[in-house]
Amino acid sequence: MAEELRIGLLGAAAIAPTALIKPARRTPRVRVAAVAARDRARAEAFARRHGIGRVHDSYADLLADPELDAVYVPLPNGLHAHWTLAALDAGKHVLCEKPFTANRAEAERVADAADAAYARSGLVVMEAFHYRHHALAERMKTVVASGELGRLRRVEAELAFPLPRFGDIRYDYGLAGGATMDAGCYAVHVARLLAGEEPQVTSARLQTLRRDPRVDRAMSAELAFPGGATGRVRASMWSGRLLAIRARAIGDEAELCVTNFVAPQLFHRLTLRRPRTAGGALVRRERLPRHPSSYAAQLAAFTAAALDGGPNLTPARDAVATMAVLDAIYRAAGLPLRGEG
Repeated sequence: MAEELRIGLLGAAAIAPTALIKPARRTPRVRVAAVAARDRARAEAFARRHGIGRVHDSYADLLADPELDAVYVPLPNGLHAHWTLAALDAGKHVLCEKPFTANRAEAERVADAADAAYARSGLVVMEAFHYRHHALAERMKTVVASGELGRLRRVEAELAFPLPRFGDIRYDYGLAGGATMDAGCYAVHVARLLAGEEPQVTSARLQTLRRDPRVDRAMSAELAFPGGATGRVRASMWSGRLLAIRARAIGDEAELCVTNFVAPQLFHRLTLRRPRTAGGALVRRERLPRHPSSYAAQLAAFTAAALDGGPNLTPARDAVATMAVLDAIYRAAGLPLRGEG
């Protein structure tokens, strides 16, 4: 086993301290060793602020650094595929932020490269769906799979938050922006997790930006699963639903309701009730340990996968399935796919 995973950071992104730098300080065998940004001065300031030892002039220079084993890619969505492929070519493990790519076709290309790199040299590619590594996500999956809910009838997932800064890169079509990409990928992923099947998209409704009607600020899509269950995913960065983070699995014997599946270390609530048709009586409430946080658990899992061959809960091939649903939602809503314009 290698003693340490030395990680380089591609971009001085706002999410990096929460997702990587702070968890790395509490995770054995991990060191954030280098950073690069489009502006070297910005990278130097970031490195000083967070105690990172080396600054590179460019992303390409960072990837060429022989003293790095892995990279974290928190760049805009439209750049994920390019730099993940470049990192694999440079022989690095990759932790890539969600959504994995701009569309399914890109995800397929990256997954093919990831499979080949793993077979050739054991390189790991992990999509950074941090919530999936928290104990709450595994408990949600276990409750549904156990049959306690009875036959699964419906799955619902929603992530809504206010982002009224319409010049933000998350609203930039050229960078694969949109509410479905940023918030909706979580809703789609958790719906897939709970149902244990890959859905078809049967319809979609949306609200778009005035400045660019290709970009969705809110989206709602209906799903149909092969086993007969239906579903709905909702995503919003600016709509009448300002804040909602929840998932629900409805069976013919009980309903599972979870609040804040995305960041359960802050707070969460898991409740089982009888179906509303049977009075909706409370069965029980559960609280899972808040710590380690979802980000700390993710980094520990990435480290174990890269250094020890441990399991990868969010591999590139899983990302292909998520991106397929996101593409289908955009098609159903009458919008172009991200990365096609």
